[in-house]
Amino acid sequence: MPSYPEILTKIFDLQKFGMKFGLDSMVQLLTNLGQPNLGGIYVHLAGTNGKGSTAVTLASILTKAGYKTGLYTSPHLVTFRERIQIDSMAITESEVADLAQEVWKAVDVERLPTFFEFVTAMALIYFRRCQVDIAVIECGLGGRLDSTNVLTPLLTAITNVSLEHTEYLGNTIAQIAWEKSGIIKEGVPFVGGRLNPEALKVVENTLAEKKVSQCFFLGRDFVSISVDTDKNARQTIDYRGPKWRLNNLRLALSGPHQADNAAIALCLAELLTDKGFDVPLSAVEAGLAAVVWPGRAESFKPGEWPISRTAKAPLLLDGAHNPDGAIALSQLLSKASRKRLHLILGVMADKDITGVLGPIIAHADRLYLTRPVYARAASPELLLERLTAVFGPPLVETTLYQSLPDALGAAAEAAEADDLVVVSGSLFTVGEARAYLTGAPVVESN
Repeated sequence: MPSYPEILTKIFDLQKFGMKFGLDSMVQLLTNLGQPNLGGIYVHLAGTNGKGSTAVTLASILTKAGYKTGLYTSPHLVTFRERIQIDSMAITESEVADLAQEVWKAVDVERLPTFFEFVTAMALIYFRRCQVDIAVIECGLGGRLDSTNVLTPLLTAITNVSLEHTEYLGNTIAQIAWEKSGIIKEGVPFVGGRLNPEALKVVENTLAEKKVSQCFFLGRDFVSISVDTDKNARQTIDYRGPKWRLNNLRLALSGPHQADNAAIALCLAELLTDKGFDVPLSAVEAGLAAVVWPGRAESFKPGEWPISRTAKAPLLLDGAHNPDGAIALSQLLSKASRKRLHLILGVMADKDITGVLGPIIAHADRLYLTRPVYARAASPELLLERLTAVFGPPLVETTLYQSLPDALGAAAEAAEADDLVVVSGSLFTVGEARAYLTGAPVVESN
């Protein structure tokens, strides 16, 4: 029996096949595995930002309601096992090994799957094997041709639409919205977040074509109203949905944007009650308060920096990796309590570097440009070059570091107790930082 590291190496080696747009091979693989994609136990989510937070929030509520709840998200931050969970517990190493062996036996050697196809198949047969009551599934990329779009879902949702992965999804909001609306199924109830007019028109056309009569949009059919925000940007909201009227709901996740994500999760939970699920107010309150979503506005106290025993300032990790995510982080930082902001940044070279960094560098009192241990990462020199070309020379002290540990160590030494250190720019950067902070292996696999 191969070891867990050997299994992971073989799975990640499938990345060499890149992305495969089309569902034929995925359907065939799942057919060979007994069609775990069928059965109507899935909630399927797409969106540019917020779909992960929404998924984990809904899953937390359903777990607190007493349902055995599967959760499939991507990418992982530190360990592959994060991708596949039941009731907030990550799949074990031995279960990964068993599932991988099962999927390999079903693979057509003349038609090898991509990495994401393989892992999606693992998740679906795991949820079937464990007999979950319901599973919340996050799209990987787009929607229409994403490997997850083989489900028979109870509900579908699109959190939002903005420009992303234009090389695969199209160069306009309308094209990207069309790809994401591919998850909408005939007659299956749908929930939409705050969609701009261009995206909304495309989604509404798809809903009409698919004869979806139950469709609910944030701001039109349901809302969240922020009634209180603490110094860490955690909120208390009131929710007004199609039927529910809920007050003083405390959110565990930080940032103004989490009010929208929570509202979408609450609307989905509300619709599930029409499907026979019992979701009492106590489960809603407990679920919202128990949500854990690492690397998204995640805080560490000074004593929780194992990389430096001399750190005096708190640390915030946020994986903002596109312009909308950066705007959300900027809104959080505008309310965060601190004297000086030390900003550690690492971005992928194929991302919109200035679009990601522009909204947040204005808050910085000192910049630390670095890179995670990842092949696609931009060098700190490239980050400085792009920033200078668009915004001019930095107006604050800026230092380049060839490794993230060096940047973290420098920030730990420089930041005072009433300062704030932030790591952002990519989930890969945040994942590596979190590995250092939690004592996990820095890179489990690329």
